[in-house]
Amino acid sequence: MSESSAEVVASVASAAVASAAEGATGGWRRATGLAGAAIGVVAAGAAAGVALERLTVGRGMRRKAQLALDSAGPYGALRGMPGKAYGDDGTELYYEVDDVEPEGGPEPRRRRLFGRKAPAPVTVVFSHGYCLSQDSWHFQRAALRGVVRTVHWDQRSHGRSGRGVAQVQDGVPVSIEQLGRDLKAVIDATVPEGPIVLVGHSMGGMTVMALADQYPELVRERVVAVALVGTSSGRLGEVNFGLPVAGVNAVRRVLPGVLKALGQQAELVEKGRRATADLFAGIIKRYSFASRDVDPAIVRFAERMIEGTPIDVVAEYYPAFNDHDKTEALALFQDMPVLVLAGVGDLVTPSEHSEAIADLLPEAELVLVPDAGHLVILEHPEVVTDRLADLLTRAGAVPAGATVSGYGSTSGAARPG
Repeated sequence: MSESSAEVVASVASAAVASAAEGATGGWRRATGLAGAAIGVVAAGAAAGVALERLTVGRGMRRKAQLALDSAGPYGALRGMPGKAYGDDGTELYYEVDDVEPEGGPEPRRRRLFGRKAPAPVTVVFSHGYCLSQDSWHFQRAALRGVVRTVHWDQRSHGRSGRGVAQVQDGVPVSIEQLGRDLKAVIDATVPEGPIVLVGHSMGGMTVMALADQYPELVRERVVAVALVGTSSGRLGEVNFGLPVAGVNAVRRVLPGVLKALGQQAELVEKGRRATADLFAGIIKRYSFASRDVDPAIVRFAERMIEGTPIDVVAEYYPAFNDHDKTEALALFQDMPVLVLAGVGDLVTPSEHSEAIADLLPEAELVLVPDAGHLVILEHPEVVTDRLADLLTRAGAVPAGATVSGYGSTSGAARPG
């Protein structure tokens, strides 16, 4: 995208904020359209090929294809034992547990010797990213079922969890620290005792760091391994999203105001969002995946999760990332097995951020996946699952002879790098 295009982004998005300030319905509709146009300029510069491809396909044909993919794709269909935890402000946090039963069913009740009980099994707790849900771990969940006990939960205001009470009732901004406390509530409800492996993707990785920062004793006493996928410990304000300097500066200058303004008129914005679904689908693909041969059903699966995140939730979370800095908390992971994994083509949390984390954890395994973007867990699940299985073996969470399937390979181009 040229610098002149970046200037258009700035001027159009600024006009969107001004229009939103009018407060009238017509003003909001114009603001929505202008904001969409601003994003469209970015999309046109960043993913012109994708946009052109979509323009050549009729809307009706694309809609039929989407319906076919939605009905045929099994992605996100895995379910476990449901439950609810509650954040410190009363927010309802939805989780599911996949327990492991021994072969042949539950073991018969046996008398304890000397009052001792069998040690609690290792539990792997998965935390998902921004605008996603627990279903984003579909492939890893499928591969680990029956092998190890797992917990999957939806972050506040995402998926099946409730809207953040503090945000809705008191106007308290979302913070990564709050997400760390939410994770603690989920752990208290699902893993009251026994060893834990923490796995986080993107914002979920930041949540794991925030938990460590606020509850260091929990980490020292019970966490036996950590996996940080496509995430960052800080300095997210420096990410350029694949844009030239002028474009980045323009977007940074106006985007927070645009999101805040649009988030205050969510109903109208959602209507406009649906009307421009094709445009947003192009943006989602550009910033989620890097490989050309990713399964269209996987792309549609990601679209559904992101489209399902209300615009006011998108808006209220955005400022939290610039404030995120949990670099010092990484020291708590030094004496345990750690996996740091990222896609080389990640434009949202560039792989350099994962390299920075690995530099501070010299014993960690660093895996850079070529031809992979931000949603590497969906784009190349076979690589992620393979390295995660190895981490669990090193942590003693699964026996060395256990079989973890490579379920869900969606392309043949990726290998650990």
